[in-house]
Amino acid sequence: MSLFGNGKGLGLGGGHGRNKGGAFGVGGVCVCAKCGEKMPHKTGVKCTTIKCPKCGTSMIREELLNK
Repeated sequence: MSLFGNGKGLGLGGGHGRNKGGAFGVGGVCVCAKCGEKMPHKTGVKCTTIKCPKCGTSMIREELLNK
């Protein structure tokens, strides 16, 4: 049985995902990509789970918006 070509893979992808697997750390700002409203990021709460208080769109971490 061969390790290559049988669809089992070797798991060499690294699994780093977004931001090379790291977090952005404490502090920072959540920004609405639609209207630009900003609010301080709260530790342990993903910006994408917060709705913009002005227009209701999901917020995004400022570091991701500027990429």
